[in-house]
Amino acid sequence: MIACAVALVLAVAACGGDSDDADAGDGKGGGGGGGGGGKGLERSSVTVAALPLADDAPLYLARDRGLFEKEGLDVRIQPVQQSIQALPALSKGQVDVIASANYVTFLQAHEKGTLDLRILAEGARVAPHMMDVLVPEDSDIRSVADLKGKKVAVNILNNIQSLTLNAILGQQGAGLPEYRQIAFPQMGVALEKGQVDAVHAVEPFNSAIQKQLNARVLVDGGSAPVESIPISGYVTTGDYASKNPRTAAAFRRAIAAAARIAAQDQDAVREELPEYTKVTAAQAESIRLPAYPVTSDAAELRRLTELMKEQGLLEKPIDPGTLLVE
Repeated sequence: MIACAVALVLAVAACGGDSDDADAGDGKGGGGGGGGGGKGLERSSVTVAALPLADDAPLYLARDRGLFEKEGLDVRIQPVQQSIQALPALSKGQVDVIASANYVTFLQAHEKGTLDLRILAEGARVAPHMMDVLVPEDSDIRSVADLKGKKVAVNILNNIQSLTLNAILGQQGAGLPEYRQIAFPQMGVALEKGQVDAVHAVEPFNSAIQKQLNARVLVDGGSAPVESIPISGYVTTGDYASKNPRTAAAFRRAIAAAARIAAQDQDAVREELPEYTKVTAAQAESIRLPAYPVTSDAAELRRLTELMKEQGLLEKPIDPGTLLVE
């Protein structure tokens, strides 16, 4: 049955250079921890909450290829199912960084004053078919116009999925659906049982649902006008960033080096995915990956905040440049 198959495939596995990263070489890393940029860190241990998504590939590449060690960092990864689950722990200092933190939720928390947000590095940007709206093979839904009023599953309500899909539908003059909150691992089951009319799934769930159910792609979630828009990042608090500037910089250099590997060599990402998820090597070959930016771009982040403002997810514009840790 689809429930067993999806659960098996997608369950989470238990578990010193400058910013130009010239010393990263081929990214294989290797020992020598504490040298170069690792000297003089306020602290060497960094606890990171992370999700089992393709967004987080640079984090695990940095760990497994010794890029954190090279910077003198001991990075401990705590798996979580939703980045929002780690928000209280971040606020309380129980974790130092959240990886794959979805920007929409965390920017809203910043605006409300429940989190003094700082962005250490970008995590991922939208790429073609890294998230798709899927319908059953025999569904009567044949065009975006048919989605009006239909039940569409998203992982979290009023977040990046509905934000980007609303923008796509709006550009095409289509009406909006009714969103239902269903966790990614349960989307395939919900679609199979007819609990929803469509699901908005990200990788690796996207490919698995298509394969298991012969689900049909209705909308490419990475299409205009949201192509390349930032969706997630490595975030911390203003307090942590101000008290640990050298540690933060070392973490950022390691992530940048890993992101460069991920951006230039998709095979490296596909090899890494089975190391922190239960996605097999064969399944990893067909997964559509997000874009991995090497540097943070306030202008690109501003596209996201302006879209949030347009759709009522922010009360007033936020200047992302004030949140980026340099």
